[in-house]
Amino acid sequence: QVQLVESGGALVRPGNSLTLSCAVSGMLPADIYFMGWYRQAPGKEREMVATISWIYGRTNYATSVKDRFTISRDNAKTPMYLQMNRLRPEDTGVYFCRLNGPGQLDYWGQGTQVTVSS
Repeated sequence: QVQLVESGGALVRPGNSLTLSCAVSGMLPADIYFMGWYRQAPGKEREMVATISWIYGRTNYATSVKDRFTISRDNAKTPMYLQMNRLRPEDTGVYFCRLNGPGQLDYWGQGTQVTVSS
């Protein structure tokens, strides 16, 4: 069974950069549709930040982060990263990684806190 663990969250000042990592314990499923990063700000619903299809590496970004954030994939142990540049206070929230596949294959991590404040 797959477990996802996010890391890299921190308190940073506006304009700074941060890189988040998503590590995997257990066997990575053979058939994956996509992985992605989602975030949830206090009092708001969880929203999609960026996704990447597994076979072709196609990316998709929320309008608010396009041109500032970059999602990437790597190896089976730490398959996904999120490079965040020119951070803004509104980027503050808990960031979750997700793995989605066919049928009922849908895993979420516990989240990592990102706080952007002066």
